[in-house]
Amino acid sequence: MTLCAPAALAQDGFVVRNVRVEGLQRISEGTLYNYLPINIGDRLDRRRVQESVKALYDTGFFRDIEFRREGDTLIIAVIERPFIENFTINGNKDIETEQLMESLRGVGLAPGRTFDRSTLDEVQQFLTDTYYGRGKYGVVIDAEVTELDGNKVDITIDIIEGKRARIRQINIVGNERYPDEEIIAEFALRTPNWLSFYKQDDRYDREALVGDIERLGSFYMDRGYANFQVESTQVTISPDKKDIFITINVAEGELYTISEIKLAGEMPIEERYLRALVLAKPGQTFSRKVLESSKELMAYRLGQDGYAFARIDPVPQINPEDKTVAVTYFVDPGNRVYVRNVNFATDGPTKDEVFRR
Repeated sequence: MTLCAPAALAQDGFVVRNVRVEGLQRISEGTLYNYLPINIGDRLDRRRVQESVKALYDTGFFRDIEFRREGDTLIIAVIERPFIENFTINGNKDIETEQLMESLRGVGLAPGRTFDRSTLDEVQQFLTDTYYGRGKYGVVIDAEVTELDGNKVDITIDIIEGKRARIRQINIVGNERYPDEEIIAEFALRTPNWLSFYKQDDRYDREALVGDIERLGSFYMDRGYANFQVESTQVTISPDKKDIFITINVAEGELYTISEIKLAGEMPIEERYLRALVLAKPGQTFSRKVLESSKELMAYRLGQDGYAFARIDPVPQINPEDKTVAVTYFVDPGNRVYVRNVNFATDGPTKDEVFRR
């Protein structure tokens, strides 16, 4: 990005009587003028030049911009960034090409877009992180740029995916009431076993690990540990990038019981009908699963009366002193839904009135 030298401008600036643009190839003058914050008749000084150059540079269309003065004429000389003519990805097997293309389009790499080498570096890092998230730590990403006539380029990205790292060990640290084996049995990720060849469940995947951490929380909260927490998760990889070791640190907390159940909010039907669907009772061991089941039953019951979009939110209030939980179900029935028309679509000879009998 180039600015005109201070000597090129009068000390007090000058009034622009004409503007001439040099160096445009694919970008139209109209497009440039649309972003240029200078009009004929404006007084131009160094500050206005700096603002204008920045405005044009921020469009991403140009890799070099120079402002010059010739009498009362402002000359804007530009060098456009090249346009991407073709964009090809080779070697990808784990992720479909269209899925990769869609993701890379979001960061500005697609046919017809302007090409910025810094964007290419970001793309290589994005692809590397994407494959790391799938457990392929040996992935190699190579990008090749071929310059073409007409200020255009072809981009080819070659991917060597490598093999997905296997999970060699899953450790739960801090669990005292339940052994590792019982907890890990709920996980989607496993260490190698005789079914792993078919299920591929010993291959590391970041999203699967997130899901397993959620299952771990449900495991404890469904068994009464209302203040259970996952304190940290560490994923380490062997030097040869083939084996993964997962360590999950937990704080089990204490066993809680339910002290009371309350219903609040707007109830379009008698409260006793909804309360009859609450499965949790005072004195029982706290269970998030039971709370969610009650929520679904109450929503279904309201739906039978036309409240198809009712919201039921169970809110637990934990009392750490006596290890109890008070639960309040907040009811929002929403608007009642009415059926206006019932239409039957069929290719057969049966008439509409037959269906309506």
